[in-house]
Amino acid sequence: MRALRPAAMQINASLVESAVVLAVVLCVHMAVWNQHSWCSIALVIQAFYVQHKWDRLLRSGGAVFQFRPTANSGIVPASMVMPLLGLALKEKCSASGNVYFERFSMVITITGMMLALFLSLIALGITRPVPTNTCVIAGMSGSAILYTTKQTLTVSEVIEVLEVLLIFVYLSLIVLYLLPRCFTPGEALLIVGGISFIVNQLIKRSLNLAEVKGDPVNYFLPVVVVGSLLLGVFFALLFCFMESETWVSSLFFHMMTAVLCLGILMPWLSLFIGRHPLMWLLDFLTLNDRRLCLLGYWVFLAVVATCVVLHQNYQRQSGSKKHQASTVVRKYFHLIVVATYVPGLIYDRQLLQVASVGCLAIFLFLEYVRYFRIRPLGQLLRQLLTLFLDERDSGPLILTHVYLLVGMSLPIWLFPGPCAPKGILPGAGGLVPYAGVLAVGVGDTVASVFGSTMGEIRWPGTKKTMEGTATSVFAQIIAVAMFLIFDGNINLNSTYSWIVGSITLVAMLEAYTSQIDNLLLPLYLFILLLL
Repeated sequence: MRALRPAAMQINASLVESAVVLAVVLCVHMAVWNQHSWCSIALVIQAFYVQHKWDRLLRSGGAVFQFRPTANSGIVPASMVMPLLGLALKEKCSASGNVYFERFSMVITITGMMLALFLSLIALGITRPVPTNTCVIAGMSGSAILYTTKQTLTVSEVIEVLEVLLIFVYLSLIVLYLLPRCFTPGEALLIVGGISFIVNQLIKRSLNLAEVKGDPVNYFLPVVVVGSLLLGVFFALLFCFMESETWVSSLFFHMMTAVLCLGILMPWLSLFIGRHPLMWLLDFLTLNDRRLCLLGYWVFLAVVATCVVLHQNYQRQSGSKKHQASTVVRKYFHLIVVATYVPGLIYDRQLLQVASVGCLAIFLFLEYVRYFRIRPLGQLLRQLLTLFLDERDSGPLILTHVYLLVGMSLPIWLFPGPCAPKGILPGAGGLVPYAGVLAVGVGDTVASVFGSTMGEIRWPGTKKTMEGTATSVFAQIIAVAMFLIFDGNINLNSTYSWIVGSITLVAMLEAYTSQIDNLLLPLYLFILLLL
């Protein structure tokens, strides 16, 4: 009986997690109410059945690749992110009369549904015996989605969806083979699916430069993502055949990185912004004194974060070699990131967007240096970052800090600027850029600290406590009140009950999910606040 208890607890946690996601889907459906929202309901039902098959494959070791242990497959929450995101964006763009981005949002919705269906087909194909009931449900859901695709998308849009699906197939094979135990199936769907969409959009715009429009700031992220992907895949394959820790290999790594940045990415970016990127960036950063003050403040916070890391390393050297940073210490970085993002959101969101993309590029480069043991910093970074490992860093990569940065930045990167008059959304939409700060910076931090130090009553089927969840909701409500005081652009228009309900749903998801909450929570709160 004791051996069966952990499995039962895991199943109960998965059921509650799926129920919370279903509640979010129904909220979106009631707000949107169209063909795509009905398809999202069909998708979440089939994802629930398929998740059960994936979980059984992971427990039996029958999955094709090595996925992250100590977690369920996460198919339900990951499958619904892109479809719900597209539905919420479509509703905002339709209300503002922006037809181009309304069609673009529909492509996002259908792409997310197709990627989820593809992952379902993989699970059904490798499950033995063939699950008849799940196949019937997946077939009905797939038929409804395909029929809706035929009715709502043009031929060129369908081709765009298929292009993303093709990129996803090849990219997922490469990533899951080179990086075992780094992701669950759901996390792979969310991360690789998002990268595949970005790659396709960048290629599409590169082939149609005459139609390139919009703010130059928006092109930094796609170029950085594609450049980092090319660098990582190239050296991962190269270092399969040669030693990476020698000075010759390290020198070659730095030279090729410089060639990629200066010879490929810089000219590529200049095609989009019409100027040399470094000259544009210099003018952008020195536009006014406020930006210089923000940059100086952020440099100071970066120095503080570095001091925390060095102090923890000193404690390990003077004490036990097995010393690991506690949960409270790790949450110091969440507080530092909150102190970084809030002034940027209030005073200069464009600068914050560019700075966050730059930090992403630096973080990924340093992780490559650590992973490949590139001299002279590779071994030092390995020593410093292993202090902050948790159970989710079970693969060869250490991605916790990258997930934190991405989770805080996603609401800023995804903000529908062309569909927002004067860059501001009415009602609860005014809090959309703050979704990352609320869900990760405030909610997750408070839940973790209070739950681990004072929590006593645990949610059934999970290690999270009710006290942690309650204080998380309360802290986020206080944070919303603070944002109302300091950011005069926010006007909630009596949407307080919706905001409290959205925060509570996301807090429940944090309590029951075993996926990377730094990615999931901001996205779900972003979707709910956008409605």
